[in-house]
Amino acid sequence: MHYACMRSIASFVPQQCVPNSEFEKTLDTSDEWITKRTGIKMRYFALDSEGSSDLGVKAARLAIQRANLELSDIDLVICATLSPDFMAMPSNACLISAKLGIKDTPAFDITAACTGFVYLLAVAKSFVESGTYRNVLIVGAEKVSNVLNFKDRGTCVLFGDGAGAAVISRTKERTESILDVHISADGQYGDLLMTPQKKLEDPASGKLQMKGNEVFKHAVRTLIADVHYILSRNNINAKDIDFFIPHQANLRIISAVGEQLDLREDQIILTVQKYGNTSAASIPMAIDEAYQAGKLQKGNLMLLDAFGGGFTWGSALVYFGGD
Repeated sequence: MHYACMRSIASFVPQQCVPNSEFEKTLDTSDEWITKRTGIKMRYFALDSEGSSDLGVKAARLAIQRANLELSDIDLVICATLSPDFMAMPSNACLISAKLGIKDTPAFDITAACTGFVYLLAVAKSFVESGTYRNVLIVGAEKVSNVLNFKDRGTCVLFGDGAGAAVISRTKERTESILDVHISADGQYGDLLMTPQKKLEDPASGKLQMKGNEVFKHAVRTLIADVHYILSRNNINAKDIDFFIPHQANLRIISAVGEQLDLREDQIILTVQKYGNTSAASIPMAIDEAYQAGKLQKGNLMLLDAFGGGFTWGSALVYFGGD
């Protein structure tokens, strides 16, 4: 029997750093206000000439290299994004494949907003464990700045751009596998966090809209229930988790979930203060942050947890299988 394994992790952040103080120039806000309510101190925005697929390519190339694979070894490419280069086609996955030089290989996008990376894990795990593919490249790539209304202080200060990628491969070792993934959704709340269709007569349309207080309440309640569910389903105690790596949306949400699980500070990986909410890229970026810092080691057990527009949500128990 073979399992699915996270064989590598990588990320890419664009060069343009935007501290909270930049928003003080155009909005009725302050560094203190943003930090107190979100924990965010800065974020990075891509250049006008960069698309989310360009960010994804940088992360993907490094992920393949760290997995000690060649481009020809990749059997499938999947990208999660809410900010693709094109509205419908070609998909970001196709663009990333072409820019990498991967040919004659299936590629497609998924749309699950901030839960995108957990959804990617679920899809890749199924393909690998069914025997359909050996090596699946998954990419969370976002240029959220493209869909922000910079006159709306309730949303534009929250998000940043970036990309994260991983290679999911076969393994015979249970202790380096993606142990379990749980994903779900409830579309009745879709209007609380959305990007409406753009209208030619309205330049402000097509931008991200969020009813923040309501989203916050749903997120905390849903995430706490979901992590309890996946831990109990696998008979694992929170104290046995090496790292809790949640979607990096808001420090208050992360803290609330951490308190409910009675997690130690050293178990929780935080990057929201540095990058803001990078949607589908946030979890792989946070995993890579721990990896590059030398914290994340092969065999460590990660608890991943995310909530996003749709509403979508999901959690995963993942042994890290990289070197």
